[in-house]
Amino acid sequence: MRAVIVAAFVAFAISLFFTPLAAKGFRKLKAGQPIRTDGPQSHLGKQGTPTMGGVVFILATVLAYLAGHAVLIALPEGYNRPQGFTATGIVLLGLFVFMGLVGFLDDFLKVRRKNSGGLNKRGKLIGQIVAAAGFGYVALYYEGSIGMTVASDHLSFIRDIDWLQLSKIGAVIMFVFVVIATSNGVNLTDGLDGLATGASIMALSAYVMIAFWQYRHWCYGENPPSALYCYDVRDPLEIALIAGAAAGACFGFLWWNTSPAQIFMGDTGALGLGGLIGGLALATKTIMLLPIIGALFVIITFSVIIQVISYKTTRRRVFRMAPLQHHFELAGWSEVNIVVRFWIVAGIGVAIGIGLFYADFLQVVG
Repeated sequence: MRAVIVAAFVAFAISLFFTPLAAKGFRKLKAGQPIRTDGPQSHLGKQGTPTMGGVVFILATVLAYLAGHAVLIALPEGYNRPQGFTATGIVLLGLFVFMGLVGFLDDFLKVRRKNSGGLNKRGKLIGQIVAAAGFGYVALYYEGSIGMTVASDHLSFIRDIDWLQLSKIGAVIMFVFVVIATSNGVNLTDGLDGLATGASIMALSAYVMIAFWQYRHWCYGENPPSALYCYDVRDPLEIALIAGAAAGACFGFLWWNTSPAQIFMGDTGALGLGGLIGGLALATKTIMLLPIIGALFVIITFSVIIQVISYKTTRRRVFRMAPLQHHFELAGWSEVNIVVRFWIVAGIGVAIGIGLFYADFLQVVG
């Protein structure tokens, strides 16, 4: 656990210190966020606020991961710990970095063109598919010396569901779908100061708890517990370390991202965080638990789907504006009220998800 704590603290410190420096640097480079003219008028005052802040917490997470591994190396013999860098670490950090790169390209084009267009939908989707499919292949086909893949070819809820097995190709497709769905869900949630950052911290913290619990009841290692209640996952301590580092980095970033935000995470941060959260669900074999832990992302995504379907079929809008947070802005809610209340919704989803995870454990051992 000390490695997870060290990684979270290091990431927090790096992000807290370097985020304002990044904001100043991006401001000098005139890398300001273009604002949609058809959105809430209150957003026009945010014109020029630096974007691409996700670069800071992605870098902070990678550096904190290295710090966490330094702690693991220093531990005495007898601990069930990863021996060096693992396939799980490569997949999770790879998703974080490369999905972030797709978002960075989108942000860069927005800044360069001085409009909110960025990458077209096809280009962004292709970039996401390439990144997700590449690491999905590694996650489903590479076993390494321990003979286990990062992700599973089964659908899962708390654990793999035995009768819901997919082919290897089908499992890669599922991997890509989960990663892209989650990355776009976080991206749609971004739009109000601190909203996506706070909700992501809650989801990441949930996966710290889930992965560390799996590590404490792991089917492998020197003294595995009874197979009756152990978890058949690869590198659970590594998963907890990365989730903790990302949560700590987001905490440091949130200090500067709350209203009024001094910097936005941009698509760089939103796509990267979504890719990581999706990867954590796949690595912990909690795929069908993800929509509960990420309830806010699901609700906001469905608000956009409902709006699009309604307008295309009836020419009527269900909401004043989608995503959902902007509907409440146009209804007269203040930005801070929306963010706090949406955080409450996110927290409820996380609490239910963790409760279901632990309830399954109690049912098995009880």
